[in-house]
Amino acid sequence: MKLFLTGASGLLGRSIYERFLNEPDWTVCGISFKRTSPGLTKLNLLDKDAVTNLLNTVCPDVIVHCAAERFPDKVESDPQAAYDLNVGVSAHLADVANHLNVPLLYISTDYVFNGDESPYKETDEPSPINEYGRLKLLGEKAVLAANLNNIILRIPVLYGPVENLEESAITYLLIGLKKCQNNNELFKVSNYELRNPSSVDDIAHIVFNLVGKKIASSNDISGIYQWCGKEMYTKYDMVAKMAKIFDMSMEQVVPVNGQGGVKRPFNTQLDVSRINQLGIGTHTNFEDGIKTLLASWNVK
Repeated sequence: MKLFLTGASGLLGRSIYERFLNEPDWTVCGISFKRTSPGLTKLNLLDKDAVTNLLNTVCPDVIVHCAAERFPDKVESDPQAAYDLNVGVSAHLADVANHLNVPLLYISTDYVFNGDESPYKETDEPSPINEYGRLKLLGEKAVLAANLNNIILRIPVLYGPVENLEESAITYLLIGLKKCQNNNELFKVSNYELRNPSSVDDIAHIVFNLVGKKIASSNDISGIYQWCGKEMYTKYDMVAKMAKIFDMSMEQVVPVNGQGGVKRPFNTQLDVSRINQLGIGTHTNFEDGIKTLLASWNVK
């Protein structure tokens, strides 16, 4: 079996790549552009002809589309570039997948909801409040317009093995926490938005099993699925967990009970019953996951 994986050098993509690569029945064509490490294929996804040609050459059994501009502030600062990647590329991949008669699994986000009426079911009407959520929703619609048998997987903010602490909105918090330990600098962090963070390894497990079930029973696995972690935290709560784990002080950490910058939804908790009904849900306890992940970064 062949997997065509976009965004293979990214935070989630790396985990999905490794999950499939460790299976003897799978070969993986991992696509990246800016961080093409050995084993990956460099490809500009905005080059439609190059994408089409490579897909026709690889002839995959399934496409998993992770590549996206996922930072809301970057989306707001350059909405056209974000549109081209988050919507244009998604639509083109879905069209080519349709011509090849292969399923596409599109990674989406809890930001398609406004955050006022959680937990959200797959059937609830999306109402994004920022450009990132709006573009990811347009990507969803393009993928399903090409073929209703494609799969959408909505996920929350992620953490996992990072190449630098800035790569995840969660690991980024450790920078501020460490910086305020040995000086008088205050670390102001949001105590407003509620999130259900997930480990990338948990999402990779779910993607692998969704794909397997899709191939085994094509018509039964389609449409929108959702997953998020079980624990609900603000960013301030997450910092407090890190401080407790690594025996650091919270004296200079200041909770901010409001929003600044790009507007973000308040509570994006997702209903995950559809994944659980398939028996493929998995959850890493946040404290355990973050302790393992950040142990080496804490001493740097």
